[in-house]
Amino acid sequence: MKKKVAIIGSGFSGLSAAAYVAKSGHEVHVFEKHDQPGGRARQFTTEQGFVFDMGPSWYWMPDIMDKFFADFGYKTSDFFDLISLNPQFEMIFSDEKMNIPENFEDLKILFESIEKGAGVQLEKFMQSAKYKYEVGMKDFVTKPSHSWLEFVSPKIAKSALKLNLLTNFRSYVGSYFKDEKLRTLMEFPVIFLGASPKNIPALYSLMSYGGYALGTHYPMGGFYQLVLAMQQVAEKQGAIFHFNKTVEKINTSHNRITSLQINGENITFDTVIASSDYHHTETLLEERLRNYTEEYWQSRTFAPSSLIFYLGINQTIPNLKHHTLFFENDLDEHIDCIYGEKKWPEKPLFYACCPSKTDKMVAPKGKENLFLLMPLAIGINDDEKNREKYLAEMLSRIEKHTGIADLASKIEYQRSYCVTEFVQDYNAYGGNAYGLANTLNQTAVLKPKMRNKKVNNLFYTGQLTVPGPGVPPSIISGKIVANEITKF
Repeated sequence: MKKKVAIIGSGFSGLSAAAYVAKSGHEVHVFEKHDQPGGRARQFTTEQGFVFDMGPSWYWMPDIMDKFFADFGYKTSDFFDLISLNPQFEMIFSDEKMNIPENFEDLKILFESIEKGAGVQLEKFMQSAKYKYEVGMKDFVTKPSHSWLEFVSPKIAKSALKLNLLTNFRSYVGSYFKDEKLRTLMEFPVIFLGASPKNIPALYSLMSYGGYALGTHYPMGGFYQLVLAMQQVAEKQGAIFHFNKTVEKINTSHNRITSLQINGENITFDTVIASSDYHHTETLLEERLRNYTEEYWQSRTFAPSSLIFYLGINQTIPNLKHHTLFFENDLDEHIDCIYGEKKWPEKPLFYACCPSKTDKMVAPKGKENLFLLMPLAIGINDDEKNREKYLAEMLSRIEKHTGIADLASKIEYQRSYCVTEFVQDYNAYGGNAYGLANTLNQTAVLKPKMRNKKVNNLFYTGQLTVPGPGVPPSIISGKIVANEITKF
């Protein structure tokens, strides 16, 4: 039976859900509080002509995006040009720098040059990671995770040992590589899963395969091209997008949603999918109808927030790659500031993205688009004094690496974004940037449920439910919830 379905929010999970639900024949309306789609992946253009992606910048796991478009009869290339970056990125240590090559054979040579035997070990690591990727991304992450019974199958049982579900990621990496820099290189992708490598299951070595083996890519025009492409696909299926529309209340009767209050007007729907922040969505319900209490959310381990700077530089910056990781300081010290002491780091790590090195459309001629990101604890005091202090620290280290002098004087556009803005713009719990941490006790069935247990026509999707944080998992999450709607 054709249903009238509302989707709250147009982040990647909302865009994905809109496309799949509309394809199955339902009337789909997407409500977005901002004036454009994308959620954390929005884009803005300055008066000076700089074009900034606001959030995601690592185009990893390209096969997941390819699969999304293929499900609707398209190819990624129908919408944008995808460039493979070489080097994929550069990693800066205190005493040397490491360029990660595009070609896997070259990566093995690099590993071997740093640690004898590490080239062979990398091949073994990636063979295992590929297996985890193929099983994990096809069998594990596609489950709605209502019950552990979903994971009871001969294939998954047979795979259990190979998936290393009970081994922590740090120990797992250490069993392959002894060199500290190589271990750091292999560990860095899981930082954004929301916990220390000591607390992340070794299953997530699949991310190393999805990145290093499948390559790091960039959509010309910016990451936002993926948002626009997914919106086009959804609209071609019949989904209707409504911008500058804030969902203020979820009205219910007899444990069913009857309508949504949107900009003061009540609009009726048969089913609602919340791609918005899970905790915030529940505050729009009567307390008795919420899946989880405030105490529950306070007990969860959240992925980090971030201090972000969008900088327009009035000249080119020499010796800077598209992606650069500044890891001169100790990884564990910074991680402990995020998850342990929950304070500003004394010796931070940070990430710099300079897409104008690849794409001349994102900065005026002879100038650079520079995006800086430093992971932070959620709920932290992010006043202007702290922001400026860390900007100075990051600029100083970029100067040292590139040889440029007085970079601050070359900034002609500057905007910061931190905990406060994540709360204001996305109602993000604690100002988190990436959702819930993928720790072992917050995986699969142990994540917040996709369906409200008390309101039978309310569903949830996105990085706070299954499968978890990141762009590809959010796209998958939208498809999972769409399948749930068809069964409902």
